[in-house]
Amino acid sequence: MTFIPKPKLHHPDLQKNALGFTRRDYEGPVSTLCAGCGHDSISAAIVKACFELDIAPHRVAKLSGIGCSSKTPTYFLGASHGFNSVHGRMPSVLTGANLANKDLIYLGVSGDGDSASIGLGQFAHSMRRGVNMVYIVENNGVYGLTKGQFSATSDKGAKSKRGVVNSDEAIDLVGMALQLGATFVGRSFSGDKAQLVPLIEAALKHEGAAFIDCISPCVAFNNHEGSTKSFDYVREHNAALNYLDVISGRSEITVDYAPGEVEMVTQHDGSTLKLRKLHPSYDVHDRVAALTYMQERAAMGEIVTGLLYVDPNPRDMHGYLKTVDRPLNELSDDALIPGGSALERLNASLR
Repeated sequence: MTFIPKPKLHHPDLQKNALGFTRRDYEGPVSTLCAGCGHDSISAAIVKACFELDIAPHRVAKLSGIGCSSKTPTYFLGASHGFNSVHGRMPSVLTGANLANKDLIYLGVSGDGDSASIGLGQFAHSMRRGVNMVYIVENNGVYGLTKGQFSATSDKGAKSKRGVVNSDEAIDLVGMALQLGATFVGRSFSGDKAQLVPLIEAALKHEGAAFIDCISPCVAFNNHEGSTKSFDYVREHNAALNYLDVISGRSEITVDYAPGEVEMVTQHDGSTLKLRKLHPSYDVHDRVAALTYMQERAAMGEIVTGLLYVDPNPRDMHGYLKTVDRPLNELSDDALIPGGSALERLNASLR
């Protein structure tokens, strides 16, 4: 496959972040996806989020599987670490990399076919293990590379481009992530940059398994009348739960707002998530209530977007396993291979 590089010349007046990078430094080659594909909007949101958070590109490891969505890491963060795994196996490859070097920021990008079908088991285990990662599913409800068959997230009753009606129940990855123990769960729409960018920023700052299901219409096979994942349908049925801003904990920031309009959610590192609540009764810390709310709104034909659940005291996989502070890939053989006597003690404890 041939990739078209972008010009390396930058306008001297382009805005720079605290690290001296412009937004162009977070981009990749020119996308080869269909013009208007929602996935490209998600890539642009990732670029903007990393630029605004002052994340050095070399600190990010981006991993993917197979599918249109899994091609997209090529088109953003061109100076980052990257690995394209086999179909459905991105979570296990990412888990292994995270165990070896927890100092990197891990970004897993997948699709509804990659995660909800062949990779469903891998998705489940990465959530329940609390792998410190941002897991984004670019959800278009079809297999775009093989001409638009229904995927496992296609809604029951949705029509294909050829008029075929889907008779199978849809797998709700948000509901699964909530049930499996993810400590940050959100849903957004590729066409809503104002919501998606801060949601990605908040997920990048979260310690633990952060999952974002992003409805991303396929302009070639799933953007027609009768589709429940088209641009028009999602815009008409989008029940935005909240609008978000991420406030860095590095400097004091003051806001002026009326009582009851904003809830402050403190993260593990001292940073703060500002949640503009459209539904005053909704508790973003209540996992059970989040599941109930999702099911109620789904029964009404609404697609709920925004921050659905966040654990204010999350732990990641390294916390559960009690690994050492130093990344394992930096340890010497003496530390990694304790020797025969340690093995004997371990075996004796199991007898």
